[in-house]
Amino acid sequence: MRRHRQLALCALLLALPLPLLGAGAPGAGAAEDDGLDLASARAQWIDRTTVAWPKGLGEAADTHLLAYAADGGLTVQGGDLAGDASHLALTRVPGGLSDAQRAAHPHLAADYDAYRLTERDTGVLREALRGQVVAVAGEGEGDTSLSAATGVQIPGVLDDLYARQATRATLGPDFHGGPHGDRTTLSVWAPTAREVEAEIDGRTVPMRRSADSGVWSATGDTGDWAGATYRYRVTVWAPAAQKVVTNEVTDPYSTALTTDSERSVVADLDDPALAPAGWRNLRKPRATPLRDAQIQELHVRDFSVSDPTSKHPGAYRAFTDSGSDGMRHLRKLARSGTSYVHLLPAFDFSTVPERPSDQREPGCDLAALPADSPRQQECVGEVAAEDAFNWGYDPLHYTVPEGSYASDPEGPSRTKEFREMVAGLNGAGLRTVMDVVYNHTSASGQDPKSVLDRIVPGYYHRLLADGSVATSTCCANTAPEHAMMGKLTVDSVVTWARAYKVDGFRFDLMGHHPKANILAVRAALDRLTVAKDGVDGKRIVLYGEGWNFGEVADDARFTQATQKNMAGTGVATFSDRSRDALRGGGPFDEDPRVQGFASGLFTDPNTSPANGTREEQRARLLHYQDLIKVGLTGNLADYTFTDSRGRKVKGSEVDYNGAPAGYAKAPGDALSYADAHDNETLYDALAFKLPADTSAADRARMQVLAMATAALSQGPALSQAGSDLLRSKSLDRNSYDSGDWFNALHWDCRQGNGFGRGLPPAADNEPKWPYAKPLLTNPRLTPSCTEINATSAAYRDLLRIRTTEPSFSKRDAASVQRALSFPLSGTEETPGVLTARLDELVLVVNATPERQEQTVPAAKGRGYTLHPVQAKGADPVVKRSAYDARTGTFTVPARSVAVFTRG
Repeated sequence: MRRHRQLALCALLLALPLPLLGAGAPGAGAAEDDGLDLASARAQWIDRTTVAWPKGLGEAADTHLLAYAADGGLTVQGGDLAGDASHLALTRVPGGLSDAQRAAHPHLAADYDAYRLTERDTGVLREALRGQVVAVAGEGEGDTSLSAATGVQIPGVLDDLYARQATRATLGPDFHGGPHGDRTTLSVWAPTAREVEAEIDGRTVPMRRSADSGVWSATGDTGDWAGATYRYRVTVWAPAAQKVVTNEVTDPYSTALTTDSERSVVADLDDPALAPAGWRNLRKPRATPLRDAQIQELHVRDFSVSDPTSKHPGAYRAFTDSGSDGMRHLRKLARSGTSYVHLLPAFDFSTVPERPSDQREPGCDLAALPADSPRQQECVGEVAAEDAFNWGYDPLHYTVPEGSYASDPEGPSRTKEFREMVAGLNGAGLRTVMDVVYNHTSASGQDPKSVLDRIVPGYYHRLLADGSVATSTCCANTAPEHAMMGKLTVDSVVTWARAYKVDGFRFDLMGHHPKANILAVRAALDRLTVAKDGVDGKRIVLYGEGWNFGEVADDARFTQATQKNMAGTGVATFSDRSRDALRGGGPFDEDPRVQGFASGLFTDPNTSPANGTREEQRARLLHYQDLIKVGLTGNLADYTFTDSRGRKVKGSEVDYNGAPAGYAKAPGDALSYADAHDNETLYDALAFKLPADTSAADRARMQVLAMATAALSQGPALSQAGSDLLRSKSLDRNSYDSGDWFNALHWDCRQGNGFGRGLPPAADNEPKWPYAKPLLTNPRLTPSCTEINATSAAYRDLLRIRTTEPSFSKRDAASVQRALSFPLSGTEETPGVLTARLDELVLVVNATPERQEQTVPAAKGRGYTLHPVQAKGADPVVKRSAYDARTGTFTVPARSVAVFTRG
């Protein structure tokens, strides 16, 4: 808020052939007025004809205009606009924004008036946009001070003026004119820049500007430029600095980088020198359709950093160590039916020093400290900003592999090693999914870690009403609804698919993308062919987080890529419905002991008052069972069944925190999971929720039950790597920066499962420390090799059933409706037990601590036996399951998942 004095307008505006701008400046003693603030940007120039002006800003003014200055310098001084400016006149549009404009900008529909530019020369408009632009308003009738002055948001008009040509441009390094390109062109989109130069190996090379596209380019001999380092020197008006600046910035379309992303490198990804042996004709495992995908979510560094059998710990090349414990375990999972490894972000991110010599390690003897000590997290936290670990959800360059995972982060060698990783996984029978984060960047404005915003300030990020950058994702939100951010997303994904043969993509916070943007990605991938591109793009899978929140929530700005909106598109979304029902409560509960179906609610209660009375627990458990039933269908919206209250309902009529539980149109629209990198691991969640005296063996059985219930659903399923080994992060709910000590995977059971490595980092876990501290020293929560190995073997048995029985792979909703039923659902349903019929299979999930009998009248007289995989499998307890054909009764031991088949 700023205080302004009433002064005359600058001489420039007094000379304009318009009524004098006036009124609205506060008099003596008036409250501070934020209507005169050029650092904000409350007006929005949405296309070449229209400015959206917020209602109430200079409301009494009868004159409005855009003032612009090529070199900046416009300021408000004592209520007057000072500086050397030109202007564009505005006239108010009766009725406001047009229907088409309201549809394109729904968040402006109610609270903005429309003003039409009288200037129609696009050359003038483009020139105005290459400097500072402000919107000013005032009254006539003799008063000479402004009533409103604000900066202007310009993404809409930039798209209108440039997008048609710019979206067709090839950006970044382009090699052309010969077998491998004897000429190289560097191109960058910078329509608002005053000047752009390329600094190549210390030489300054001028770049030419296309007036139609706003793309600047320079061309040189590939022989001279190959392997050269470069940056762009961009002279541009920067709202964050409120002046014209010259930024030296890397290429958003970089294909290679120097260490720590200091400079881009001219690298041709088609260069044979960057291809590992056999890359061109790489043989991939058979493509598994998304509806059948069984996915392991894995962090590159976690995978091998603590594996003593790996020759390349913490690196891409660890996936080429075929004899390591980690690779042997992945091959076991692949043989049992796991089809994809989902890698947490492996693009260039900003938070890890890329050379080991620049990385710090904790200075404590962490292993010598008590299991419930706060000292481990303190010691890890002291070096967290400079150690080798981060999840990587802080993008710097979207289309270059992260350098800290490479043996040499300098230049394109990391490209070859990333490809070796993909080939290593493919050779193990696994396809590769890449976690991509196009919804935000690590920084914006003039921050040194800001790339996009220092080239086209105010364009690539989503701005709020005052012009500030939205941060609902955690960081600086991008705006894929803007044409060139949408293009960057598509172009980047296609590069990973073509040049790195990535088999799938998981979109972080996909609900912050327009649905149209994700479908454009899908369409671009579908155009890739083996003959032309070396990959079959139609076999590449897409899924993401379809959460609905933030400034885009409820389709406020565009039709989002959320759960309900993506149904039927072939792009899956994570389903939190069955996850919460299995675990209990939600990820943000103050009391982590809130129980669910797989953690003992009602049937094996703990001492937490948050679970409610016995009656409340029973009712909630039965509702959770309805949510799990919907999950077993693949979260189908129109699937009809009898719920636990005896009502005939559709999946969409089952409540999930006020939203429909069922939202999918077909199997494959929803992805089931019991745990992922976010929130506590499944083992840690059960550690909080199961009664403290639960034995290690019973904890292992509940782990299998929770994982299996997700995996045995129609549609794809995901589990966090190591969950089948009872993986723990010592109760850490947000381990993104918790170092190797809390995150590392342990493939050898003799290393333990990670539990009891100290109290988790205080920043995200301290409120839970009173619950965590007594658990960390409880011997019942430290599993032995017996429990760890048994869990993994039992899970693999169930995974083998899921991936070999065709009944779990229905193609459409009608097939699921015909094949799947819940014969005992209704008012007499057993709390803690689910029974389902699926074609010739019967599935019984007994989450209770007692043996249970389930009598299915329709099964009477039919011959059922325990599925051969389980009958000959690793779990001796489930082998005690039985079926009595005389009564149609299935008997299943405590804490067991049993699959029966017609004998």
